[in-house]
Amino acid sequence: MPLPRLLVVLTGALLLGSVPASAQPVGEVDGIVAVVGSNVILRSDVEALSLQLARGGAISDEVRRQAFSDLITQEVLVEHAGRDTTVVVTPDEVNEALDQRTDALIRQLGGEDQVVELYGRSVNQIREDFRDQVRDQLLAQTFQRRKYFQIRITPQEVREWFAEIPTDSLPEVPELVRVAHIVRFPAIDQRARNAARTTIDAIRDSIATGTDTIEDLAGQFSQDPGSVQRGGRYERVNIRDLVPEFGAIAATLQPGELSQVFETQFGFHVMRLNNRLGDVVDFNHVLIRIDESQTDPSEAIATLTMVRDSVLAGGSFALLAKEFSEDETSAARGGNVTVPQTGDRDLRYEALSPAWHTAIDTLEVDEVSHPAEVDLLDGQRAYHIVKLQKRTPAHPMTLATDYPLIEEFALQEKRQRDMNAWVEELKETVYIAIKDSQFSSAEVSSVE
Repeated sequence: MPLPRLLVVLTGALLLGSVPASAQPVGEVDGIVAVVGSNVILRSDVEALSLQLARGGAISDEVRRQAFSDLITQEVLVEHAGRDTTVVVTPDEVNEALDQRTDALIRQLGGEDQVVELYGRSVNQIREDFRDQVRDQLLAQTFQRRKYFQIRITPQEVREWFAEIPTDSLPEVPELVRVAHIVRFPAIDQRARNAARTTIDAIRDSIATGTDTIEDLAGQFSQDPGSVQRGGRYERVNIRDLVPEFGAIAATLQPGELSQVFETQFGFHVMRLNNRLGDVVDFNHVLIRIDESQTDPSEAIATLTMVRDSVLAGGSFALLAKEFSEDETSAARGGNVTVPQTGDRDLRYEALSPAWHTAIDTLEVDEVSHPAEVDLLDGQRAYHIVKLQKRTPAHPMTLATDYPLIEEFALQEKRQRDMNAWVEELKETVYIAIKDSQFSSAEVSSVE
């Protein structure tokens, strides 16, 4: 369920907000446009948030006024969060937010060197400049979320909300399905594995002997689309965000050291660690993938056929998924497939791939498909069997059939309305002074 726009803005500010005054680009002229409690809002703060709200478009006066209003509200929340001794943010939470914010800055500017050149400060110095601001924002976000999730709605309120929607304006709910699957990966042909290993061994030998640099060879041969244009380099990556095999190697290397060849789910790698600061690493690597077109699916299909026979004989699909499925994410849920962004079990049929349609269209509820090929969300080719758990045809929204969805919409609107009123009450007990005439007419007393 979407959060109110203010929550989204506050969260986004942790990633894309302006740099504190001490870390502003060299020579930039800034100024105070408002004072809220004990904090100030700078013109650069307004411009940074305006850029975010404009989403790449032109920044109008209206967008600037909205950004200014949002920043006033944010600082009011910071002020009240500081007064509430029950609102706590841990150092680990601050460090994680700092990682996200500095990583976003590096990506926006094209690299760590560009950040240093523009701001005249190291990334670590900028990170420390952010620390107090990020901590305050996390406190405010925690304070706000606590209030947000305390707001509930009764069935009577849901019915009243729905009754206010004109009959001819009721939206149509698209066709939805609930499915579970059991996944097996086809065996890689040994000749394809050997060919990839031979290539990566030759690349490592060339790097180790000084014949070529890892940057040059990554640019020529690496099959990692995310880094090939940068000579295989990744900057400021948390080890926890790497696949386990890769993270384990990164954790054991010394700066400047070249790894032995190692394998992950993506293929064969060789890596040079450039730098490590705690769990954050900078490295170059070369990836050589195993040619998946040279695979033998017979073992995967045989296993899935055996599992399907077990289900038809009365076995539990969920338990068999946990035992046999090689898709770890869905296997942990008994094979249940969910929307990655929300965790919702109801999937829009039209958003599924043709391979899913082929499997689902042959099934009645509780039936299980025969083994078939599928491309997973990460692009990996696999085989699976599918169980159709529920199918809901497209239909006009009604209380009888769609109460959970209607309740969600009604609760979202109530939370937004109540949050607006709550913030207005908070503003009444905080000192607010506008220091720039450009924003003297801005609506600082309401959240839109």
